[in-house]
Amino acid sequence: MAGGPWAVTFLTSVAKVAAGIGAATSLLSASLYTVDGGERAVIFDRFRGVLPETVGEGTHFLVPWLQKPFIFDIRTRPHNFSSNSGTKDLQMVNLTLRLLSRPDVVHLPTIFTSLGLEYDDKVLPSIGNEVLKAVVAQFNADQLLTERPHVSALVRDALIRRAREFNIILDDVAITHLSYGIEFSQAVEKKQVAQQEAERSKFLVAKAEQERRAAIVRAEGESESARLISEATAAAGTGLIELRRIEAAKEIAAELARSPNVAYVPAGDSGRMLLGLNAAGFGR
Repeated sequence: MAGGPWAVTFLTSVAKVAAGIGAATSLLSASLYTVDGGERAVIFDRFRGVLPETVGEGTHFLVPWLQKPFIFDIRTRPHNFSSNSGTKDLQMVNLTLRLLSRPDVVHLPTIFTSLGLEYDDKVLPSIGNEVLKAVVAQFNADQLLTERPHVSALVRDALIRRAREFNIILDDVAITHLSYGIEFSQAVEKKQVAQQEAERSKFLVAKAEQERRAAIVRAEGESESARLISEATAAAGTGLIELRRIEAAKEIAAELARSPNVAYVPAGDSGRMLLGLNAAGFGR
């Protein structure tokens, strides 16, 4: 029984030491925070407000309860949003814009004070729609296709300038999709069909003109040939006509000679006799 008070005292001391170690561990844990790679921290102090310094990567100390860290992701992140805008000729177009953005690390305390951690979702869609509508309104609907590089450059420059006002850096801006309304698409298709029909009509007119000129040239040649033949006949008599007749007969005879189904029958009684023999042979 003499050891009872001593044991109680020992256990009480052990409990106090354990409680002290636990409190010290909790205090130490609450006094440390870690900033991972690609992140930065902004410290809020209950007495001084948001501190102007940005904390880099690593493990850091703070005053528990008095200070609180807010972590920002400073890596480049993509954002996509669409806008329905009107062109200069009152046509509606749908555009999709892709942005690669990141915060300006030096101005993170200002961003946190004015916009908070979700700064990009609050700023980029609004300024993106504003810039797209302002730029698209300067062009006709068909110019958005024919001058797309120029339109993209205007959108990029205007967005980068507007984003800098909110301490946001844009690494890339691109128009990834552009489409027109149904009415305009149908009008473009009809216009293309009409242009094709016009080109076809031009071709037919040109073809007819060439055929007309060829017919005139051919008629003039035939007329000149007839005139020359008439002059030759008047000068030399009918000898030229007889020569042409003999030449034509020779050509016909040569063509018939090459055909195996043609037989020559002499004129007069001998020819009629041969025809009678052939007919009698076929009758048998």
